Amino acid sequence: MDQLGTLAETFFNWGSMRSALSDLLTTGVPNTLILAVTSAVIGTVLGLLLAVAGIARTRWLRWPARVYTDVFRGLPAAVTILLIGVGLAPQGMEIWGPDPYPLGVLALSLIAAAYFGEIFRSGIQSVEAGQFEAARALGFSYAAAMRLIILPLGVRRVLPAWVNQLIALIKDSSLIYFLGLTADQRDLFRIGQDSAATTGNESALVLAGLFYLLLTVPLTHLVNVIDRRLRHGRGTPSAAAARSEARPAPESTPVPEGAARV
Repeated sequence: MDQLGTLAETFFNWGSMRSALSDLLTTGVPNTLILAVTSAVIGTVLGLLLAVAGIARTRWLRWPARVYTDVFRGLPAAVTILLIGVGLAPQGMEIWGPDPYPLGVLALSLIAAAYFGEIFRSGIQSVEAGQFEAARALGFSYAAAMRLIILPLGVRRVLPAWVNQLIALIKDSSLIYFLGLTADQRDLFRIGQDSAATTGNESALVLAGLFYLLLTVPLTHLVNVIDRRLRHGRGTPSAAAARSEARPAPESTPVPEGAARV
């Protein structure tokens, strides 16, 4: 019982949680979302470029894309963040001053781009070759066929994997604390860590973990919904065609004898 009481006091102290709640809500949640969403947007754009380059016919585009993907997927996220945050710090000082926040966003974006690029590449390559051939037969150029036909179809198929990577990006944003954020730039993890270091109690870290769950669990269910809709084909032309075939045909009105036939 003493051990249970010690555990409860160490990790579930309501007083420590209440003292950190305000900072977690007003500072931690917004900063975590800013880091994750900004990095996801930049990473998505870079990932699409990497995906297109990765399937290009010329090796001068294909090889750099593969090397970039292998390097940034192979390195631990913490190592990448430290390399960019420390290595580019002098250039960052000249551009935006001693603020490590943009370097953290840049590091997360480059990491996300490598994963998003592989996700989009697999989606593009899953599109049937006949789709591209049909677009070319209709007079589309290579770029137009990729932009208007292949990319939308490929991206749609990998939306669940994209959302899964967004969840991982939200959690990876906690590693930005390595760069030494200021008090108003702290994310959820850093606020919980600072509170634990000040009070000697880990309850604020547990509360920060609960906030991460509140951010990621709805996204997990969103992945399941998207995946279910894609597997069952709701809202797709094939599903609409299947529903129209299953619908009974309307009864025809009999034509009276002697009526003029057109």
